[in-house]
Amino acid sequence: MTATSPRLKHEVKDLALAPLGRQRIEWAGREMPVLRQIRDRFAQEKPFAGIRLVACCHVTTETAHLAIALKAGGADSLLIASNPLSTQDDVAACLVADYEIPVFAIKGEDNETYSRHVQIALDHRPNIIIDDGCDVVATLVQHRQHQLADIIGTTEETTTGIVRLRSMLRDGVLTFPAINVNDADTKHFFDNRYGTGQSTLDGIIRATNVLLAGKNLVVAGYGWCGKGTAMRARGLGANVIVTEIDPIKAIEAVMDGFRVLPMAEAAPQGDLFITVTGNKHVIRAEHFDVMKDGAIVCNSGHFDIEIDLKSLGAKAKEVKTVRSFTQEYRLQNGKSVVVLGEGRLINLAAAEGHPSAVMDMSFANQALGCEYLVTNKGQLKPGIHSIPVEVDQDIARLKLQAMGIHIDTLTKDQIEYTNSWTSGT
Repeated sequence: MTATSPRLKHEVKDLALAPLGRQRIEWAGREMPVLRQIRDRFAQEKPFAGIRLVACCHVTTETAHLAIALKAGGADSLLIASNPLSTQDDVAACLVADYEIPVFAIKGEDNETYSRHVQIALDHRPNIIIDDGCDVVATLVQHRQHQLADIIGTTEETTTGIVRLRSMLRDGVLTFPAINVNDADTKHFFDNRYGTGQSTLDGIIRATNVLLAGKNLVVAGYGWCGKGTAMRARGLGANVIVTEIDPIKAIEAVMDGFRVLPMAEAAPQGDLFITVTGNKHVIRAEHFDVMKDGAIVCNSGHFDIEIDLKSLGAKAKEVKTVRSFTQEYRLQNGKSVVVLGEGRLINLAAAEGHPSAVMDMSFANQALGCEYLVTNKGQLKPGIHSIPVEVDQDIARLKLQAMGIHIDTLTKDQIEYTNSWTSGT
């Protein structure tokens, strides 16, 4: 570890928090063997020597290990928060004080501060952008077109961010390659399902201490995040209702044993609502009107627009904080609606986010996605690219090895059979 350089620019809550951050980062590392192996290789090979890199991520203990791995690989990197409530201040302090990584992130920062940090990230003149929601890339394309020539590419790990990138591609403004980390099998099968499922309920319980058993719990959206949330909620004894707009996902939810209703019908029945759709105003004014007194509403999608808090505020005659990250809106009709985490990601606002074991694979994808961009500089066409299948499988293989689990391999005869079209019954 090194002392902080007086010239190292940063904006964190308090550098004195660094020792606690170091302790927590080390604890998380116990569950991140894949990223540790990648970091060790990066330290030897230096794939990012001469590369300026910015990362807009949730500043957590797990993200710290990604940042450390990228620096070990030679990157001239800078880290900002991707969400105002997701920063762990002790982690941010440790990265500055102990690893000399410039960090601009403070838990609870307002939108103005967040926007300023995005500008600071772009002032770094990045060659590679690791984005979480596409805010940095969107700002670059809209307002910093003179920097586009510097860009090798970007990686994106959220459904919300991929939706924005696809819109940019349709509009003809995505002029560089983007790696779709979100849809890697070792990301969405595990991070979205098991990570979001566990951490969302963890955040709700920490914020409220309510008993979930016996509650009618409404999950809006049955993508991988919704599947994980519904599965874990049922495991805790909740009566789960799913709302969907996709008929295929709706059938899947039914066959998984959940009730499926439109939100208009679910709203009067729910005791607790969780949005995980990536869309806006999934819960709206007409839904608040018919909710039970004391209904709890929260979001685990990336942005805080899934719940229409503006219309809820207009209906309220009083808003008061009743617990940390818990606000009660007393409505004109005499009933109340409780909002958790200001409508932001409840798993990071009130808890610690995904467990390290799943982020090990997600951030392995990020690290290797960045390496893939550098290795293939000038060869990848502008647009959205998947993580190569062999990389995805290598991450899964490393994870299994770390867990002490072994699997079968094909015999020579089986390989010949799978490669032949003449063999049949």
